[in-house]
Amino acid sequence: MTRILPLLAALALLSGCSGLTQWDGSFAGLSTSRARPSATVDRTPEGLYAAGVEALQQRRYPQAVELFDQLERDHPYSTWATNAKIMAAYGDYQRNRYVEAIAALDRFIQLHPAHRDIAYAYYLRALSFYEQINDAQRDQRATETAMAALQDVANRFPDTAYARDARLKIDLGRDHLAGREMVIGRFYQRQRLLNAAIGRFRRVIEDYQTTNHVPEALHRLTEIYLSLGLTDEARRTASVLGHNFPGNAWYQDSYALLVEGAPGSPAAPGFFRRTIARVF
Repeated sequence: MTRILPLLAALALLSGCSGLTQWDGSFAGLSTSRARPSATVDRTPEGLYAAGVEALQQRRYPQAVELFDQLERDHPYSTWATNAKIMAAYGDYQRNRYVEAIAALDRFIQLHPAHRDIAYAYYLRALSFYEQINDAQRDQRATETAMAALQDVANRFPDTAYARDARLKIDLGRDHLAGREMVIGRFYQRQRLLNAAIGRFRRVIEDYQTTNHVPEALHRLTEIYLSLGLTDEARRTASVLGHNFPGNAWYQDSYALLVEGAPGSPAAPGFFRRTIARVF
């Protein structure tokens, strides 16, 4: 999966209590062991924070996390410690330690619900779930959890760049879930468990209408209906496919099946011009 990164990159460093710095970069495959800060690091809140930001900029994520953690331990009541919580979570996110990142962000959200960077905290939390989405062959609970977290971002901060990106990722998640339904449906179809297959393909059509899997789902239903001798159902389903996806290869396959396998099938694609509401 392509690395998903924060949207904003702030370049300012230590201008008073300037808040969150978000670095734009990619995971560099660094060790996940925690590195101890150098003895030469300034141990003031400002010094530890500056050293942590520098470590993030250089993609030394384990060291950055340890520096921010130490800032929290040594100076728990400073403004820098509040910022350090979310910075440490970002460091864990960058090295794929999503469980730790989510736990830290949950604490940050609970303790600082009015913080100026609260939208980013919710967004980074959602990304930490999103990065754990499995391929379509596996259980999709991670996808559902990620989509719920992304929807939370979109609902809470609707006019932000975070919300816009969250909505795009929700669409990708829906496509992922539809892909899972197709995998299961094709398996049932091969096993001749046709009622179960029909249920999966209809769910794609009804619940995931905006995804790229709908044309194939309609074609698979056409195949099944023809195999069951339900020629009228097959024709109606293919008409939906032709009306909504007239140039699609799946429609061409469905049309060929009807012409070859059903006596009295129409001689021209113009027959298949119905609306989806007529069938579903």
